[in-house]
Amino acid sequence: MSSPADTTVLDENTTLESLRSRFPHPGRLEWIGTRPAKRSPMRTADTAPLNPKSGLTEDYRSRGNRQITLIQAEHLPVIAALCGLGSVEPGLLRRNLVVSGISLRALKDKPFTIGAVQLLGTGECVPCSYMEENLGVGGYNAMRGHGGITARVLSAGHIRIGDMVKAVVDETA
Repeated sequence: MSSPADTTVLDENTTLESLRSRFPHPGRLEWIGTRPAKRSPMRTADTAPLNPKSGLTEDYRSRGNRQITLIQAEHLPVIAALCGLGSVEPGLLRRNLVVSGISLRALKDKPFTIGAVQLLGTGECVPCSYMEENLGVGGYNAMRGHGGITARVLSAGHIRIGDMVKAVVDETA
């Protein structure tokens, strides 16, 4: 574990954009889920194919800029606490991927990789009315600010549980 004395010293020339491109370490893919049809139970997998044209190919909603939905593992206990639950299973939240160790909010509007597959964060993944059904009264509000992001697939390939999640940093900026 590093201490503040071990970090890089920033100066008055440090830009907000350069701060936004700094990450302490990569994240990790923890869970994969797909929805074969609207309102159907989530199916979990250890690996999944991604394609720029069809997104997460086994998910019925893979289209446009919302081909994939991601949520942070660190937010699951927060959502559970706000709902008065002991824990929350990822499938109840209707997101495709659960990622730990990296701020998904920082990847919004930025390219990133999961394993060898490149994606682009396209927006915030706001909760839907299913959260009231799945989490109980107040589930919608418990998810607000914790719903994760949406993404579009830029390159084809397979993702696997345990893959690293990394921001694509423009070294010329």
